[in-house]
Amino acid sequence: MNYLIDILLIALGAALINNFVLYYFVGICPFIGVSRRVSMAVGMGAAVTFVITIAAFISWTITTFVLMPGAPLTRLIAGLFMPAEAASGVDLTILCYIVYIFAISSSVQFVEMYVRRFFPLLYKAFGVFLPLITTNCAILFACLTIMSNVVGAENPSDRWDLGRALTLAFFGGVGFTVAIVIMAGIREELALCDVPEPFRGAAITLGVGGILAMAFMGFTGVDKGLKDALTEKPTVSEQQSLSRSAGPAGDHGVRVLEESCPG
Repeated sequence: MNYLIDILLIALGAALINNFVLYYFVGICPFIGVSRRVSMAVGMGAAVTFVITIAAFISWTITTFVLMPGAPLTRLIAGLFMPAEAASGVDLTILCYIVYIFAISSSVQFVEMYVRRFFPLLYKAFGVFLPLITTNCAILFACLTIMSNVVGAENPSDRWDLGRALTLAFFGGVGFTVAIVIMAGIREELALCDVPEPFRGAAITLGVGGILAMAFMGFTGVDKGLKDALTEKPTVSEQQSLSRSAGPAGDHGVRVLEESCPG
């Protein structure tokens, strides 16, 4: 049950509460550049969601089995050249940026070939923005977030598994799609409005993005409230049974508390 709650909170947080674009302000380049039409925004959102999910799978796998201290594959190979104790402490996380960028660029290349082959019109509409997914910092941000929850967890039981990593990546892409589609819909309406000259172009676009970011701040605290609602709390009868199971020591603590608070 707790695992499903974690999955739900990660998904809700990545899609709405902690939206990559409107909360962390990563992935701004495609958010601004490909949000002129809703059709292009939907295609870009789908492409980013696919790429970020594939990149997260690759990054989690490599981090867990190669990069992190005590990773099984690294320990096995290093054990051929050094003692087992030293091999278990080999830390290759310094290579994370190189590995993650390689994983992202490979995923983008696959998506580009697929779109060019089966959706040539969409490929022409994307133009240069499709290869620029490689430099979309939202994807790298997701990979680094996954690494921080795998390597940075003090308790091994708190380390993210593949399910949590893919949930963050997929719903982070969904949140990116939601943000860019809303932005595209607003910009299509703005094209029909008489915007003052000083605010045309990037100025009005960034202003609308800021207003959207403030609007999404309304979701703040939803995850905490949902967690409190879904987490099972001990009932009164369970609390009484726990106090009885404490024995004389528990009764003595109750008496001391009552004597110290006569009112």
